[in-house]
Amino acid sequence: MGKRIPAIVEEIMKRVFAVLALAGLLAAACGGAGTPVAVATTAAPTLSRAPTASPAPTPTTKTMVFTTDLLGANEVPAIADAEQSCTGTATVTLNVTMDPAAKITAATAKFEFSVKSCPTTTNLILSHIHQGAAGANGGVKVDSGMTAAAPIALTTGGTTFTKDNITVTDLQVATDLVANPAGFYYNVHSMVHPLGVVRGQLKLKT
Repeated sequence: MGKRIPAIVEEIMKRVFAVLALAGLLAAACGGAGTPVAVATTAAPTLSRAPTASPAPTPTTKTMVFTTDLLGANEVPAIADAEQSCTGTATVTLNVTMDPAAKITAATAKFEFSVKSCPTTTNLILSHIHQGAAGANGGVKVDSGMTAAAPIALTTGGTTFTKDNITVTDLQVATDLVANPAGFYYNVHSMVHPLGVVRGQLKLKT
């Protein structure tokens, strides 16, 4: 009887250890008794605020007026026949749009000229702004739209002419005219003098 007691105890201990081991496995599978199971959480996304758009710079507009006296003596060469009696005046109104850096981004012009004291046989065919200093001839830079196909007959010896909303397509010309009006001249051409009958260098009206 005394030899069997240890065997019985050993068997009981084995079963106790088996139960304890099984309980340990179950506890591990379930996260352990009283042990909280960690739950992964996702942080709410941070909403970034869209940057406020800067307002576009407001363009600047400016109007400049240039004038000149028109004379046959200013032509190169000077007029020496009956049409040398022609005289007149011209006004060029230049409207420009400029960006914040004062660069011209658009330009329009208005041409107004008056011619008088011409022979009654004079026919005007063209008029425009040329680029060139006094005493020199230069190329046409801004045209009035007059054509030789529709001449203006000076049956009374004179006339007036106005053309508005002329687009200055070459903005460098507008820039140069503003910077140095004396480097440009207004020229009116006649049928007898297709290269010009009266002209004058432009100057800024003050």
